[in-house]
Amino acid sequence: MERRRYSVELEVNGELVDVDVRAGETLLHVLRTKLGLTGAKPGCLNGDCGACTVMVGGLPFKSCIMLAVEAQGYQITTIEGLRDTPIQRAFIEQFAFQCGYCTPGFIINCHSLLQNDPNPSKETIKSWLSSNICRCTSYQEINEAIMSVINGK
Repeated sequence: MERRRYSVELEVNGELVDVDVRAGETLLHVLRTKLGLTGAKPGCLNGDCGACTVMVGGLPFKSCIMLAVEAQGYQITTIEGLRDTPIQRAFIEQFAFQCGYCTPGFIINCHSLLQNDPNPSKETIKSWLSSNICRCTSYQEINEAIMSVINGK
């Protein structure tokens, strides 16, 4: 049985790229294996952990459960597409990571939050952070990183 392939044009980190994909290929798989963008990590592969989070159209999406063909026509931003953003610096300054595996997903999620709501409430921050899981650091440092950006410190 021949597997159907599609040529899709994706806008990734400000660049248009043409890539051939199978209908069922996830955005995570395409980013990592076909485009060499390995910042988004495979974790649970079912949308629970957030290690694979990228921005699609300015909002965080779990790339492990989004088909690559669904991302066509949207701006996709991976951790590789962020350059010295305030939240990246804050994660370093506040020691908001340990092993680093989940960090790109958290940074993308926090960056998207701050782009969409520059002064979020504590409840909004907690809600957004609940979509990502870290097993080796405290969410306190991640929260402090977000707060330091909001407060301009």
